Amino acid sequence: MTYSSTPELIATCWTSAGDVAPLTNPETSPVPLGERLEAIASTGWAGFGLAYDDLVAARDTIGFSGLRKLIDQAGFRHVEVELLSNWWDESRSHEWKPQFELLLDAAETLDARFIKVGTAFGEPLDDLDFLVGPLRRLSKEASGRGTRIALEPMPFSMVGSMPAAAELMRSVDRPECGLVVDYWHVFRAGTSLDELSRSLTPEQIFGVELNDADAEIKGTLFEDTRDNRRLCGEGDQDVTGFITTLQAIGFNGPWGVEILSEQHRSLPVREALESARSTALQCFPA
Repeated sequence: MTYSSTPELIATCWTSAGDVAPLTNPETSPVPLGERLEAIASTGWAGFGLAYDDLVAARDTIGFSGLRKLIDQAGFRHVEVELLSNWWDESRSHEWKPQFELLLDAAETLDARFIKVGTAFGEPLDDLDFLVGPLRRLSKEASGRGTRIALEPMPFSMVGSMPAAAELMRSVDRPECGLVVDYWHVFRAGTSLDELSRSLTPEQIFGVELNDADAEIKGTLFEDTRDNRRLCGEGDQDVTGFITTLQAIGFNGPWGVEILSEQHRSLPVREALESARSTALQCFPA
């Protein structure tokens, strides 16, 4: 495969984080940042993502300007930062506003593609109108700092499916606000590729995340997503069909790869990155 025809892949934050999982406290990677970026670059990725606690650690050590130098030296073309929650709740603004400010600082200095945001865990809600105003405000602020807001729907959160999220984006109606389409969250929400194709428009798709899973859910949905994701093509989901569906909608990359599992976390980071990238590339149509 020539370089020009090889899809650009982003190692999303958990794919390169080593032995740390979402909701551990703190969520800081045990892999030193310089070593982590070197492993990502040397295994052929076009970009990477960092979670909030890793960004705090970077700010407090080398600073975002120091991190930007490492990014430029490594030749990365894409950076993503995450994750903001509680942004709709003004009574908790003392918690989330400082977090948002740090994410804005990071996004501006690192030229991040977007700031990823999520919603509270629980049963998906039918009425999402209360999120429209807050998303518009976040998007306006992000736009002023040269970045965008990307909401990630999850089947165990308030915004539970891609069709619901796409409808929410139509209500928000701002070009700086879009979606992260994570395949795990698509199939575990019961959304078919046909439904996905009918609900999304190309301008709504800011990021896509590839992964795989067994047909059977193990434990809660959150435990399943945190501990049991499979490498692309090694589970029971139609990863190639998902890719071709997104391409048909009009998305052409870069493509995130988000592998979260106990098995993945147990591997040396370079080995984990190599297997995540090679298996993802094998799922792209020839």
